[in-house]
Amino acid sequence: MTPPGPGAHRPGAVPFAAAVTGIGLVTAAGTGAGAAWRGVCGTGAAPSVHHLDELTGLPCDFMYTVADADPRDVLGVGALRLMDRFSQLAVIAAREAVADAGLDPTVWDSGRVAVVIGSAHGGLPFYDEQHTTLAERGARRVSPKLAPLTVVNGAASSVAMDLGVHGPSLAVSTACSSGTVAIGTAHQMLRAGACDVVVAGGAESVRSRLLIASACQMRAVSTRRDDPLAACRPFDTHRDGFVVGEGAGLLVLERPEHARARGATVHAHVAGYGASSDAYSAVAPDPGGLGIERALRTALADAGVGAAEVGHVNAHGTSTVANDLIEATMLRRVLGERPLVTSTKAMTGHTLGAAGGIEAALTVLALRHQLVPPTGNLDAPDPAIPVDVVSKEARRGAFDCAVKTSLGFGGHNAALVLTRA
Repeated sequence: MTPPGPGAHRPGAVPFAAAVTGIGLVTAAGTGAGAAWRGVCGTGAAPSVHHLDELTGLPCDFMYTVADADPRDVLGVGALRLMDRFSQLAVIAAREAVADAGLDPTVWDSGRVAVVIGSAHGGLPFYDEQHTTLAERGARRVSPKLAPLTVVNGAASSVAMDLGVHGPSLAVSTACSSGTVAIGTAHQMLRAGACDVVVAGGAESVRSRLLIASACQMRAVSTRRDDPLAACRPFDTHRDGFVVGEGAGLLVLERPEHARARGATVHAHVAGYGASSDAYSAVAPDPGGLGIERALRTALADAGVGAAEVGHVNAHGTSTVANDLIEATMLRRVLGERPLVTSTKAMTGHTLGAAGGIEAALTVLALRHQLVPPTGNLDAPDPAIPVDVVSKEARRGAFDCAVKTSLGFGGHNAALVLTRA
């Protein structure tokens, strides 16, 4: 049997648009949806990018960090002992998203609420710390909390406990597409009627010497350590790798009738979702971009949207040489030259499993404001990039439909179609 081509789409469920009623963002560009939006649009504070002591001596000894949200002040010291940092950031984002949605966890039908949060690495920093403790101080000094703090589902379970959610609580781990897959999974759950409300997105914090050292060996990260703020430069001729960041981006998604019944303000809709596997390499995307093309075409078909209707793309755009070109070439092939393309990673860093959640939230804000954030540090656009990449300053547009694309190690591709409310 001949497998379907990259543009094929198997008939699925009836088109369904989940209502986005809440946004929560914790990023190096700003904490809170308003601050993060101003940051990525270049009208807020400069992103927080710093050399870190724990990375001293590595070719890349810097990363994007959340500087304006201290979990101790928000969550209390007691709660911190039960969560790794990625879970802490997720809880902060979840509280904002639920408050933005106008939902009250003390009175909602908690059995009809779900949590789906993606992360690539979970509590890796605490794992590193405990490994050192074992090596230097012996087994008796290892924390009994290692498992609950480091597992990838830590953010989902922490958010569920914090909000009193009794519906499904799920973790997604598909490398750098985790946050996007989490939102797509939430969309499918709502369409199936499994719940009425889902808190979905991604969270990550990998202040890990081991992980960054490995990324340096792979030559995946930028080594422009003399100017960390300018190191991440998606689609630029002089890009030389990504810069790791931490953060969380969560959306509250609802069944449309549930949102209408309570008079909720709807920011946008998640109208379509597609996912695929490259089946090509553990670390490199399919050089033809066929995997991400399949995911994008599936998402468009799922939403019942034509390529010509897409006016904006928040691209994966990691600032790596091959990946940016592969993705941009695919976008031109599928969507043509009309969409305004951006990558917001120069302002947030590459937050790995959180990236899709953060960038989907920023895409919702782009639809709401009819404004596309600029791609930071794009000083010398690569002439081989065949799409209209927004640079220097945010650009006004007129679009009712936008796309978020994500690619992850292992060939995990995902795409969302979002539409204006």
